[in-house]
Amino acid sequence: MAKAKGARVTVTLECTLCNENRSKRSAGISRYTTQKNRRSNPGRLELRKFCTHCNEHTPHREIKK
Repeated sequence: MAKAKGARVTVTLECTLCNENRSKRSAGISRYTTQKNRRSNPGRLELRKFCTHCNEHTPHREIKK
């Protein structure tokens, strides 16, 4: 059965440093998926997560799908 559309949505977080520093030697972009409450957080979500390509904790920002 389909789930009713509620306040919780699944969002994708992308590394901001990998996105800015796209070079030829870059292996890719770090991405995470998580859920957020649409009513309590209507804006874009930004969390510090570990980026495997930068090898450090960097800010990851919500992107559009």
